[in-house]
Amino acid sequence: MPLREIKDNIWYVGAIDWDRRLFDSLIPLPEGTSYNAYLIKGKEKTALIDTVDPSKEDELFKNLEKLKVEKIDYVIANHGEQDHSGSIPAVLKRFPMAKVICTPKAKEILSDLLLLKDDDFITVGDGESVSLGDKTLKFMHAPWVHWPETMLTYLVEDKILFPCDLFGSHLATSDLFAVKRDEVYLSAKRYYAEIMMPFRNLIKGHLEKVRKLELDMIAPSHGPIYHEPDFILKVYEDWVSDEVKNEVVIAHISMHGSTEVMTKYFIDALIEKGISVKVFELTKSDIGALAMALVDPATLVLATPTVLGGPHPNAIYAAYLVSALRPKLRYVGLIGSYSWGGKTADKIKEILSNLKAEFLPPVLAKGYPKEEDFKALDQLAEEIATRHQGLKGG
Repeated sequence: MPLREIKDNIWYVGAIDWDRRLFDSLIPLPEGTSYNAYLIKGKEKTALIDTVDPSKEDELFKNLEKLKVEKIDYVIANHGEQDHSGSIPAVLKRFPMAKVICTPKAKEILSDLLLLKDDDFITVGDGESVSLGDKTLKFMHAPWVHWPETMLTYLVEDKILFPCDLFGSHLATSDLFAVKRDEVYLSAKRYYAEIMMPFRNLIKGHLEKVRKLELDMIAPSHGPIYHEPDFILKVYEDWVSDEVKNEVVIAHISMHGSTEVMTKYFIDALIEKGISVKVFELTKSDIGALAMALVDPATLVLATPTVLGGPHPNAIYAAYLVSALRPKLRYVGLIGSYSWGGKTADKIKEILSNLKAEFLPPVLAKGYPKEEDFKALDQLAEEIATRHQGLKGG
């Protein structure tokens, strides 16, 4: 992204990655992403907030050259992951007097990942600050958003929070600010689901601290800047809350049609009872879309045939994903079919054992579903509708 000033003596100097479609060899990026870095010039000292992915470091240096930056005193490393820290060695080579400011845990991680030396660092405690002359940077430790070493940086005089990954969105856009709220909301929700949701209970505490700050802007390290911070704070408060919605997510796969017939019947049964249903076919679905769908619902239902005595491998993967993301589900159901037996229900329950959710009685048909199986699906739909009473719609 071209160099842009966001406030007096504060510039965006990062880069947009328009074409990247996969992150960590795992997370789909349908809208690309950005690596946001910010330069702050004080009367006495200059600080760089985060860097960029090494693939984009040329763009970072071009922006610094346009500003005719002759020295950088501090590189603020809010987070050790390489899409933010990976260009630190190149920055230190260009500006050898610069010091990396980070948490003690981040120093350990950055030393391992980037082979930095001890004297490259200044470590800061929670609540400590440094002065740039007329501007003050205050540091807030925020472990597990989403690594153990993370911190947030608050620019006191300008009322800007630099939270690195927290509040971010994988969204390549020419808009410096979050002016297209619907677009940003969806990207931010997907980002939260894929990256932040496992840590939602910890984020609650961090949100309380952020709410105590005077804020004109929140400038994350992915996606646009929030010039109206209340927008993203409110949606995060909703996402991390314990409130769930009258929604059922169905993740399904079938081999010879039996589980597919059960799934279609069950979807209709839920809809007839006024329940919002989101459906994901596990050979085709974007795992990021599935993750995003898991932010709000009260119930997840997995639908799988039995393969070699257990769930289909795609269903195992989906269950593992759900277990890792730890959504605020209240109920989990299982439907499917088998031929000669197996332990599908036991294996799914084992994979999902860390969820604080109630497992509803499974409906597993022997072979092609029969009348009693459809009746059992009706009973399961009725059970879910009863449990969902009083919940708001999706």
